[in-house]
Amino acid sequence: MPGYQSTLVEAQIDGTAHANSTAEVSILPVVTKIILPSGYINRVGKRFIIRANGRISNIVTTPGTLTLRFKLGPTANIAVASSQAIQLNAVAKTNVAWYLDLGLTVRTIGTATTATIFGQGTWQSESVVGSPLPSVGGAGGAMWQASAPVVGTGFDSGVANQIDLTAQFSIANAGNSIQLHTFALEDLTTTP
Repeated sequence: MPGYQSTLVEAQIDGTAHANSTAEVSILPVVTKIILPSGYINRVGKRFIIRANGRISNIVTTPGTLTLRFKLGPTANIAVASSQAIQLNAVAKTNVAWYLDLGLTVRTIGTATTATIFGQGTWQSESVVGSPLPSVGGAGGAMWQASAPVVGTGFDSGVANQIDLTAQFSIANAGNSIQLHTFALEDLTTTP
């Protein structure tokens, strides 16, 4: 059945800035964490896209890594798509831009933990290790998954699922910080 593309949610405000922590934290504004109704993720091949951007800072020399996760579940507690641990730039960066373009495809549907999603995309920022300055060639990029891509953690596609996008630094330092400015979740295959 032919479908159409629709935007499910857009962030109207910035997310909370997070720094100096290794805890996994939501970067979405609370009002953006919508709940997809029971059965919304209803067929294999259903596709979504996430586009988000914001600002990030990282410390010099040993900044550690950043891991992003798109989560679903009754309380957005299941990482259905997890990025690699993105190595941050050994050159200190302060409030430089980042951009996420993430495609999600439903691979299986079902109850308990049998539904799965495959996610792949790119995260771009001057904060990525080895990135040239934008003034001399642009920002570096990192693949969402660096090695053989895999599906995320299984979830129940038959229940209502809340969405979330989280970030987690490997090193707690006040100079490692992230904030989301824009976010959009689009359903590429909405059916009438």
